[in-house]
Amino acid sequence: MDIKKYAAIDIGSNAIRLLISNVIQKEGIAPQYRKSALVRVPIRLGADTFTTGEISSNNIARLTDAMTAFKLLMKVHGVEKFKACATSAMREARNGKEIVDIIEKATGIEINIIDGKTEAAIISTTDLKELILGNRSYLYVDVGGGSTEFTFFSNGKIVNSKSFKIGTVRFGNKKSNKEIFKKIEQWIQEVTVNKSKIALIGSGGNINKIFKMSGRPLGKPLSYIYMRAHYEFLKKMSYVDRISELGLNPDRADVIIPATKIYLNAMKWSGATKIYVPKIGLADGIIKGLHLGKLS
Repeated sequence: MDIKKYAAIDIGSNAIRLLISNVIQKEGIAPQYRKSALVRVPIRLGADTFTTGEISSNNIARLTDAMTAFKLLMKVHGVEKFKACATSAMREARNGKEIVDIIEKATGIEINIIDGKTEAAIISTTDLKELILGNRSYLYVDVGGGSTEFTFFSNGKIVNSKSFKIGTVRFGNKKSNKEIFKKIEQWIQEVTVNKSKIALIGSGGNINKIFKMSGRPLGKPLSYIYMRAHYEFLKKMSYVDRISELGLNPDRADVIIPATKIYLNAMKWSGATKIYVPKIGLADGIIKGLHLGKLS
């Protein structure tokens, strides 16, 4: 048996994550990816980028401290290979490249700023194939803080993918949301035309939390009816009540409603009546990509 330890750093618009995984290899058996540690720090970079166009000095300092801590944690865990990727908030910040240089000089960690298509491609290397049945079509929806990635699978293969500038932190006014939702609706209807038996696959911290709150067994989908009822339930509660009564973290309690709306709309426009929540994301894709040699 051969055990390797890899790590992934996901620098998102709502939070920063470090995932450390054991990759277990045994002859004649497919590699097993087992989570060893997961650290999430609620540094909301998108709150800077989507309002002022650049990341503040305060959040640069916080991000530097987080990367320093992550490097120490990886050292303690004995991580042999890692990769750090940043998405929409860093990608769109005027000082994004400057911050990459600051972090590398301070910590030695090189941050790769990736686009939406690259993000979707990395995520697709995860264990989605175990969930996807050849005779069905699936719309994979990953709702982040600054963007939402859509990937359409049919007959076990990727047909199309697209990234849209809407997320839980970047959730604009009714007019701007209506315009981008119209574009998403058109795209979904175009890629799913003449396709039946479509199901959604949801990714992201908010859908993972919704699934956990549902009490459903792992692997069982949530229905559109449940998602609609849960959305109305959340909307009726105040921000304070969502924290005190539902036990949501403060940085989750405000973004879970726009996230749910995005998933609901994707289900409605694709005709999906079920959404599967396999609890995978960018960090999982990075780990697998490193192990398979698709990322370096």
